[in-house]
Amino acid sequence: MNYKETLEWMFAQLPMFQRDGKAAFKKDLTNSVAFAEHLNYPEKKFKTIHVAGTNGKGSTSHMIASILQEAGYKVGLYTSPHLKDFRERIKINGEVISETEVIDFISENKMFLESHKLSFFEMTVGLAFNCFAKHTIDIAVVEVGLGGRLDSTNIITPEVSVITNIGFDHTQFLGETLPEIAFEKAGIIKNGISVVIGEFQDETYPVFESIAKEHKSPLFLASSTIENNYISDLKGSYQIHNIKTVLQTIAILKSIGYKISEENSKEGLQKVIKNTGLLGRWQILKNEPKVICDTGHNKEGLQYVFKQLEQESFKKLHIVFGVVNDKDLNSILPLFPKNAIYYFCKPNIPRGLNEIELQKKCLTFDLVGNVYSSVEDAYKSALILADKNDLIFVGGSTFIVAEVV
Repeated sequence: MNYKETLEWMFAQLPMFQRDGKAAFKKDLTNSVAFAEHLNYPEKKFKTIHVAGTNGKGSTSHMIASILQEAGYKVGLYTSPHLKDFRERIKINGEVISETEVIDFISENKMFLESHKLSFFEMTVGLAFNCFAKHTIDIAVVEVGLGGRLDSTNIITPEVSVITNIGFDHTQFLGETLPEIAFEKAGIIKNGISVVIGEFQDETYPVFESIAKEHKSPLFLASSTIENNYISDLKGSYQIHNIKTVLQTIAILKSIGYKISEENSKEGLQKVIKNTGLLGRWQILKNEPKVICDTGHNKEGLQYVFKQLEQESFKKLHIVFGVVNDKDLNSILPLFPKNAIYYFCKPNIPRGLNEIELQKKCLTFDLVGNVYSSVEDAYKSALILADKNDLIFVGGSTFIVAEVV
C-alpha cells in the first residue's frame, strides 16, 4: 500500500472518533496495553509529559515542546486531531514523520491490528510511541485524545502530568457534571508524579486534590502560583492561562534536573509556530478583509473567542460556521453574536451536522445566514461579499478550520 492507501485502510478499518463519534469510543485500555507489549514497550524508552484538559491542551503541548526544543532537547510531540495531514499528529523537533514510516508501521503490524481490532486512535498512539523510540528522542509531550483515565495514551508514566482546565465537552463519554469530567481527566495522575492544574475551578479542584493526595503526587495550581511576564506568538487572549500552565510545568522539570534557561522559555514561547508548526489558534489567514480562524468549539473555548472578537475593529462581521452532529448547540449558540452574517456549512466528515439543520437551529437563536454545500463554497462566498474593512471569522469546529487553513 502507498501512503494514501494506508491512511484509507486506517480510517476504514474501524470507527474513528473524530469522524464517527460515539461508535468509535472505547472505555478500555486492554488494546493499548497489548499493543505496547507487541511493540516491546516503546513508551518506556523515552521520557514523557502528559497533557489533558478540556481546552488549551493542544496549545499547551506545543508551547512546552517549543521551549524544550529551544533548550536543546530532541522532542517528540503527539497531538490530535490533525488539520491537513495525518502526520501532524506525530512530530519530532517540529517535523512530521515520513510517509514511509506510516506505511511500514502499518504493513509490519497489520496482522496484529486486524486480529485485535484496534481503533484508529489506538494504532496511532502505538505508531507515535514506536517512532519516538526509534528516533531516540529525549522527551515526548503527549496530548490526551479524550478524557484521560481510559485514553489510549494513558500507558505512560510521565515526568509531570498536566491538566489545563475542565469544561463541558464529550459529556456522553466523560460525565454530565464537572466533577465527573474532572475525575476522568485526573486519571492521568500517577503515583508520586507532580501534577499541574492550569486553572482553579470551585467544582473540580477538590477532585484533583483528593486524587493527588491518594497518589502522593505533589499538586501545583498554575493560575495562583505563576506570574506571567511572557508573551507568545500564539495570539489568542486565552493563551495567558496556557502560558502560566506551561511555565509551572517548566519549573517542575527544572526542579528535577532539566536544563532550561529563562531565555529558552522566552524564545520557546515566541517561536511556537516556527518550532512546532501549530495551526488554527487565533490564526490570521489574510487581511482586507481580515480573516481569523480558531479551533475553539465548546462553550468555554468559544467564550474566549467571542470576547476577543469584540476587541477587533471591523465594519461587518461574517462567520463561516459549522459543527459536528453531537455538539450541544443549546450551550454554545447563545454565545454567538446576532449582528453577524452567517455562512452555514457542514464539515466534510460523517459526523458533520447538515447545514440546513444547523441553519434551522441557529434561527431559533436569531442567527441569520445562508446555507452552503461545502466549507469551501461558504468561505469563498464570505470573501466575495465582505468589504475590505469587514472581518471574517471561521470556526465552530476543528474540521471547519481544517478545510480553510
